[in-house]
Amino acid sequence: MPFSDLLSADRIVMVVAPGSRDVVLDSAARLLAGNSPTLTPLLAHALRDREQLGSTGIGHGVAIPHARSTAFREPRAAFLRLSHPVDFNGADGQPVDLVFAMCVPDQQVEQHLQTLAGLVERFADAGFRDAVRHARDLSQLRGLLLDPAAPAAGAAP
Repeated sequence: MPFSDLLSADRIVMVVAPGSRDVVLDSAARLLAGNSPTLTPLLAHALRDREQLGSTGIGHGVAIPHARSTAFREPRAAFLRLSHPVDFNGADGQPVDLVFAMCVPDQQVEQHLQTLAGLVERFADAGFRDAVRHARDLSQLRGLLLDPAAPAAGAAP
């Protein structure tokens, strides 16, 4: 599934003062919820509950916090590039600076797993991670994530 099927430009941000993992999860929930005062706390709780089961840090400074919810009919995601890495208790011990948060409708279990697998594969690409990390501004970052023709592996930022 292309990122553009999950993301919109307004849910891709660069976070200057990320704080702690919980602050990052709260920020992700706010983006996923479209700043809805009723959905934000529900999504934050769902993301934290999932994180309690085990870290969503997949290594190389990347985390994919995710949850299922009845809040949406279609999967949606938010991307946060953090100016300072935060500890996600990942298996590799590296702090996280790239966060791809996702919420999938409750009934779409198989799609949830397939989307997660695709995200893990995409972020396993060191060239892609480097391009995202070194995007010079928000416009370039959004282009990398939303444009399927954007440079990927081994591309110079």
